[in-house]
Amino acid sequence: MTTQCEVPADKLTWRCDLSFLPFTCTKDMTPLEDFIGQDRAIRAIEFGLGVNKPGFNIFVTGLTGTGKTSIIKAFLKKASTAQGVPSADAVTPEDWCYVYNFADADRPQALKIRRGWGKVLQADMEQLVQNLQREAKKMFESDDYAHQRQGMIEQIQKRQQEMMEGLMAEASENGFALRMTPSGIVLLPTKDGKPMQESDYLALSNEEKKQLEEKRGEIEKKVEAALREGKKLEREIAAKLETVETEAADYLVRIPLAELKDKYQDHSKVVSYLDGVRDHILKNLQRFKGADATPSGRPMGGMPFGEPPTDPFQPYRVNVFVDNGDTQGAPIIVETNPTFHNLFGMIEKKPIVGGYITDFTLVKAGSISRANGGYLVLNDRDVLSNAGVWEALQRVIKNRELRIEEPSAFFGFVPPQGLRPEAIPTDTKVIMIGDPYLYRTLASADPDFRETFKVKADFNFEIDRSQENITAFACFISDYCNREGLRHFDSEGVARVIEQCARQVEDQNKLSTRFSDMVDLLIESDYWAGKENAELVSGKHVERALVEKTFRLNLIEKRLQEMIAEGTVLVDVDGAVVGQVNGLAVYQMGDFSFGKPSRITAKTFMGRGGIVNIERESKLSGKSHDKGVLILGGYLGGKYAQQTPLSLSSSVCFEQSYDGVDGDSASSTELYALLSSLSDTPIKQGIAVTGSVNQNGEVQAIGGVNYKIEGHYDVCRLKGFTAGQGVMIPRANVRNLMLRADVVDAVRAGKFNIYAVSTIDEGIEVLTGTSAGARNSDGTYPEGSVNDRVQKKLQLFTEQQRKLAATGNQANANP
Repeated sequence: MTTQCEVPADKLTWRCDLSFLPFTCTKDMTPLEDFIGQDRAIRAIEFGLGVNKPGFNIFVTGLTGTGKTSIIKAFLKKASTAQGVPSADAVTPEDWCYVYNFADADRPQALKIRRGWGKVLQADMEQLVQNLQREAKKMFESDDYAHQRQGMIEQIQKRQQEMMEGLMAEASENGFALRMTPSGIVLLPTKDGKPMQESDYLALSNEEKKQLEEKRGEIEKKVEAALREGKKLEREIAAKLETVETEAADYLVRIPLAELKDKYQDHSKVVSYLDGVRDHILKNLQRFKGADATPSGRPMGGMPFGEPPTDPFQPYRVNVFVDNGDTQGAPIIVETNPTFHNLFGMIEKKPIVGGYITDFTLVKAGSISRANGGYLVLNDRDVLSNAGVWEALQRVIKNRELRIEEPSAFFGFVPPQGLRPEAIPTDTKVIMIGDPYLYRTLASADPDFRETFKVKADFNFEIDRSQENITAFACFISDYCNREGLRHFDSEGVARVIEQCARQVEDQNKLSTRFSDMVDLLIESDYWAGKENAELVSGKHVERALVEKTFRLNLIEKRLQEMIAEGTVLVDVDGAVVGQVNGLAVYQMGDFSFGKPSRITAKTFMGRGGIVNIERESKLSGKSHDKGVLILGGYLGGKYAQQTPLSLSSSVCFEQSYDGVDGDSASSTELYALLSSLSDTPIKQGIAVTGSVNQNGEVQAIGGVNYKIEGHYDVCRLKGFTAGQGVMIPRANVRNLMLRADVVDAVRAGKFNIYAVSTIDEGIEVLTGTSAGARNSDGTYPEGSVNDRVQKKLQLFTEQQRKLAATGNQANANP
């Protein structure tokens, strides 16, 4: 049976046939233009980009390094230029501007305008203000305007003078004099043409005083009427002057604004804005006459001490919020730092003494606004790591509009009173790049997720090892060497790189699509080729790169191997022991993995406690490992307790394990230890075991098979090779073998062996050298077989327990 289970050396790895690479070096290859594999993901991306309907955003999933971002960028570039892929850029992206809202200064108005015309409108308004400043100064300072204004003022002054002279004459005729004082006009009685003295007034009789006061009352009424008439004249002249100024200003703005309205006649909101500009200019002519203007910014957070910066012409400025003038096709924005402000925009503030100010010119666009009408690429972890960004993004996608607001307002806090810019409609295709775990989490936890990301593009981490794909890999290497200025690879070097891709996925019939790892290998191989001044990178340089990288990372692995070789960690690799077997585990150290053998022991004895998992009892066992141990009881009961009850107590332990154990890949190993203990049959310690088992006794595939085999091989090499050393694996894992060359050479030389088994019976025969034994028709097993010994031991336990129970019952009956 042992010989039948041995895996021949030619099946321990796959070597790339150089006949598949008919070239001298990659320089002769045509650089790769298409994508390697990923047909499923590419079709999903094409579909998502082709459907321009709400919610059909794309969520791209897959392992890191599979080319998700590169492929997305390439497809977006094609879609943006409308080449080859139906795209969502049927609507040309336009510019967006924020302007002053003359009806409500707190709510800046958003204007959509033809692409590239945002800066044109901004320049036109700047030129309009400059022209009006210049022309207004010339007009209001001209001699004609001054004479016209002076004539109107003199006319009213003359009429006022005539009224006052008439009042003074009438007052004089009635014995009074008019005097102008700071508090107004005062009537003084006169005597002999001079103001009456107090003594003269007191000398008057009561009748004379009464007559004097009556005359004073009549004259005061006339004075009041004259004063009212004077105020009326002042208002008339002010109105006339204002009318003259307005007519003059209207003459100045009518023609240039008419030209602008004609220029922007296709944009109704721009035309309405220009009408507002005209009305505002005519109502605020002092801004163009050099008079003091109101502060340009809106104070926030407190009143400033001193005067804030002013711009009397700010209402006529244009804030080009989004400028697509230089954008060819639909905009493509890749946001690598999606903070709230970076993604949704912000309202900047200028600090001043005692507070800060802001205005509509400080409204700044975020990535969503800049990607409006195009594509926005985000990373899900970056989005989710910024508080509030995911929820706000969902809101923008659902409502298809963007509101620039403070994050505090979004979270429900009351921010300082500030601007509330008008919302902008959005038509952005969002492409979210993430990993499968986050996709599943969001799909199950967020009820809106499926409505906002309806297209999933799933990138596979492996592809078939076909001739077409091998050639494509060679073309990729050629393209990368050309782009990055690396030395080209010869056919042997390319073959070694492709073999490493197969090893990464642990499959002789697959190749890894994690191109980031391949690129690292290309760069490191080029470095070692440069050390030798080689013109081409060959297979030995690739092998050197792999060896050196392992050396940089395997400090812990080597230390553990030394501890095993020194005897600090107990692992036997020769001899045979009952109830003891070497299991294999993979240690994950971030970017490095390695395998290590561990001693597993089992003890069996009378009782009904079943199988005690010591790791579980000490809380060092994971759920998968617990499940694997529980399966062992099902196997033992199904195989050996069909006629008698299963009376057994046992314990299983990973010796010198202190960090916890998880996974079911050691379940078959634990079962072998139990069978050895029950049958008193020693297990060969030179053979390490891996593989999970089901209740039917079938050995199932596991992961990390190459690391496990190589880990045990390294320990055997350190402690010294003896006859019969090796590793026993599930037969289903044979296709996953991509072993190191030194391990394959050792197998070929007979120093090491790889065994593949499908059942527990096959495995126990390899480990013990004793036949497992097939069940006879009467339910027994051949004499001396492992299964026979196990069954007899279990029956012995049962009989002894029955005797003990009977003895105990008799003792209780006869106290």
